[in-house]
Amino acid sequence: MTKSIIDYRTENAITQAALAVKLGVQAPAISKWENGKVPPERVLDVEKITGISRHNLRPDIFGKASP
Repeated sequence: MTKSIIDYRTENAITQAALAVKLGVQAPAISKWENGKVPPERVLDVEKITGISRHNLRPDIFGKASP
């Protein structure tokens, strides 16, 4: 199960720029999100595109994923 944006990009051999296009943002945003936190208003978009659970992206907002 993919737990981070970096894992997703590695597993799918996708660049930050390519992921940025899919999400409709600039590439530096992906870098920022990989090194920090995805903004709350973008979490559901990232989850939809990458399949990464919102619980992994922002456990501080959505809580930890259930086992």
